[in-house]
Amino acid sequence: MIKNWLKNIGPGTLVAAAFIGPGTVTLCTLAGVNFGVNLLWAMLVSIVATIILQEMAARLGIISQKGLSEVIRKEINNRLLRRVITVLILSAIVIGNASYEAGNISGGILGLETVFGKMIFEIGGFSVNFMSFFIGVIAFVLLFIGNYKFLEKTLISLVLLMSFSFLITGLITKPNVLEILKGLFIPKFPEDSLLTIIGLIGTTVVPYNLFLHASLVKEKWKSAEDLTYARKDTIVSIILGGLVSIAIIISAASIQTNNIGSITDLAKSLVPLYGEFAKYFLSLGMFAAGITSAITAPLAAAYVAKGCLGWDGGLKSYKFRLVWIFILALGVLFSSFGIQPIEIIKFAQITNGMLLPVIAGVLLWIMNKKSVLGKYSNTKIQNLLGFFILAFSIFLGVKSILKVLNVF
Repeated sequence: MIKNWLKNIGPGTLVAAAFIGPGTVTLCTLAGVNFGVNLLWAMLVSIVATIILQEMAARLGIISQKGLSEVIRKEINNRLLRRVITVLILSAIVIGNASYEAGNISGGILGLETVFGKMIFEIGGFSVNFMSFFIGVIAFVLLFIGNYKFLEKTLISLVLLMSFSFLITGLITKPNVLEILKGLFIPKFPEDSLLTIIGLIGTTVVPYNLFLHASLVKEKWKSAEDLTYARKDTIVSIILGGLVSIAIIISAASIQTNNIGSITDLAKSLVPLYGEFAKYFLSLGMFAAGITSAITAPLAAAYVAKGCLGWDGGLKSYKFRLVWIFILALGVLFSSFGIQPIEIIKFAQITNGMLLPVIAGVLLWIMNKKSVLGKYSNTKIQNLLGFFILAFSIFLGVKSILKVLNVF
């Protein structure tokens, strides 16, 4: 039974790998430091919402044997609307992932530097971080091989390593179980916590994961009979990813100081209290989080471009490879020179804020189309839950856009 389940695990784990990136790790760290375990409920809400939406994306991919962007391009008949949504998707995910890629690689670097120290070289008056190229080469090789099963096994191993590292760190801090349960099931809104709550949910319910998941499941499963495996894979993987985020918040909550701005600071702060092992576990987890996101972000962007533009071919097609190579190269370049493409990131945040409710709405519409899904279209309960998430995603989208524009 266990062997059969392990055989059918994969795409959901890659989704978990995608949403637990350095940004999520840093945000969870700050949530724990600033608000203790009081915001764990926000993570619980985001885990449930992510499971519901990702299950829809997986079901769509298996039944239609198409990616989400392919289905959108085919099902929206209004040419203007189709073009607007296509441009929005390409802008938010392809350009957005290119700008976030530097952060993914930089996150992996932080994990390595906490243990090994910095490896900076001066070239022509510029400071170049050697570790950026090291992580970039690893990501390039794994993506260039173009074998889905190999990529899946590698990412599953990295996610398990990351999960083990962060969960062990959380246990090392000997948390108060009663306080954790209160934090999970009793919503609290401490002063100045609203943006952090929005951030925790926004970094878990990620628009590009819906596209990534729908594309990945059809690489692994080909018939409706596989839906059971896909659902189990989705639920277990996202819960595991959520537990990682919860473990980071718990670890950070154990530190009685506000002078922590990143996972590196947290790793160093844990040493006097819990020994060197805590630092090494956190550093290993951060490295795994950075490298998995550095792989999945270019992969998702390539799948989206392929679907939106109607390209043929698979993981080894030259157009597909050109997209992820471009995004990975930008990430390595920006991170190696320490460049922070702030304006591009702001643009990506705005488009992602707009994209989540749009894609959630379009996904719900498609999931009710009998012509696409037949008897596997949404039930009334799935629609009710979906519309609740849609309303919440509109709220999140408006708030995130206002945040970037410094309206409040």
